[in-house]
Amino acid sequence: MDHQTSQVTGRPYSEKKEDGYLIREFSQDTPSFEFVWHRDKEDRYVQAMHDNDWSFQLDNDIPRKLVKDKLFIPKETYHRLIKGTGDLVVKIWQED
Repeated sequence: MDHQTSQVTGRPYSEKKEDGYLIREFSQDTPSFEFVWHRDKEDRYVQAMHDNDWSFQLDNDIPRKLVKDKLFIPKETYHRLIKGTGDLVVKIWQED
């Protein structure tokens, strides 16, 4: 993957929909400052699609390695990605 922040969405990933979930790709070329604290309007489950050294952090928690196990993110909870090496691909399931 060879891109910086998406020109279409202004977000630091590219995204496609597949069979009821999202596939997001984050490039190692994206500057770390692009990965900001944010919150989502729905509950989500996130799963890394490959081994990596990227981390994930929930508000008021320590960063933890993003692994292939499903990670639950409650709606309206601040969280962020912490950039590792290499590109990152995750699968996301949303609940409205």
